[in-house]
Amino acid sequence: MFDLPKYGDGVCLARMAELLDAIAVDREWLRRVSVVVTGSNGKGSTAAFCAGIGQAYGLRTGLFTSPHLYRFNERFQVDGAPVDDADLPRLTAVIEAAIGDISRRRGERFGSFEAMFALACRYFQEKKCDFAVFEAGIGGRYDPVRLVGARFTCVTSVDYEHVELLGHSLELIVSDKSDACASGGTLVYGENCLSLRPHLLEYNRYRQVASLFVRDEIGIDRESVSTTGQKFDYRFAGYDLRNLEMSLSGKFQFNNAAIAVTLFLLWLRKARPQETSAGIEAAIRSGLRDTRWAARLEAISQAPLTIIDVGHTPDGIRQSLASLKATHGADGWILVLGVSFDKKAYEIVAALAPSFDTIICTAAHHKGAGAENIAVAARKANPQATVHTAATIEDAVDLSRALAAAQHGKIYVAGGLFLAIEYATVARGGRAQDLNFF
Repeated sequence: MFDLPKYGDGVCLARMAELLDAIAVDREWLRRVSVVVTGSNGKGSTAAFCAGIGQAYGLRTGLFTSPHLYRFNERFQVDGAPVDDADLPRLTAVIEAAIGDISRRRGERFGSFEAMFALACRYFQEKKCDFAVFEAGIGGRYDPVRLVGARFTCVTSVDYEHVELLGHSLELIVSDKSDACASGGTLVYGENCLSLRPHLLEYNRYRQVASLFVRDEIGIDRESVSTTGQKFDYRFAGYDLRNLEMSLSGKFQFNNAAIAVTLFLLWLRKARPQETSAGIEAAIRSGLRDTRWAARLEAISQAPLTIIDVGHTPDGIRQSLASLKATHGADGWILVLGVSFDKKAYEIVAALAPSFDTIICTAAHHKGAGAENIAVAARKANPQATVHTAATIEDAVDLSRALAAAQHGKIYVAGGLFLAIEYATVARGGRAQDLNFF
């Protein structure tokens, strides 16, 4: 939608503040209604859970996420509905005009994510949202979402990603993400941040930011996993909620759901201190149960069982694989594997290949690394596996279905977002080349 580079010039915060002023975004309103979700993995699911709870509570709720999966409009939602095709070009024109003026005066280029964030702010304000959930792009310190000024933010998880921008240690990466929270606010950390607790308590102390951790101040237990859903118990700040249900699959969703519930409770207590507990528990239960989030361990077919996952970091991929096995068993799977050419292919392949006897290596139409190169990595990671190559996603769909029929097997599609979404599109009769991710 925007004819802009992926990244703008240098640090964006000053020009972004000017842009929000130029498009008449009320910054105090924005701060008051918003929470921000950062993290290496799990941001989208957590943001969706949080927005789902807000909507179930009766609040007009905005949700800004990235990337989109099938249509650009998905990035900007109000009460679960993407921005429509009439509003989107109108809003785009407003943002583009303001960016053009500011760029000429400042001599700086804006990045595409900056423009999308500004569009979300303007759209949610026009829709008079009571509550808004913003997913960060990269990090938090210099990400546009820092302009929200949110007092309640989270770090869902931390992993080695975007190290050239965020730093080469987990301490540096999590510190960058933590800076999305305004001074005097509260940060909720996912369970894989627990080992960094001493560092984070010291880091946040200087900005008077309180730190809460899943499986410490925030209790979750009695987790149960099945093919029909998941349940867990949650405890925080006087709430003791038993048998909360989720429709999203994956053990990692317990962490994401607990963060989302906590973020909402913290925000509600500050934004609406007069609210009583009546209706809050019902909204939490309904919001978690009814939230849908495509392509995260999503079953796109039952005959044969075909599950896609868009995890794209080694840690995220390992978590999804463990959840797949726990929910659907470890045997009988055919892996359809592909990695984007700008990712560390061997680390991703090494996280997946040893668990599968049959592997189909392919290349996504968008940014896919060569199938033969992926096959070399797969054979190295699992010399006992039968490794096939499929030059195109269409070939991979046909071959995986044929092998599943012959072996009475199941299909798992993993390695990256583009692979998973292109496979799902082709499997449903569409064309990979018709997708527009950028």
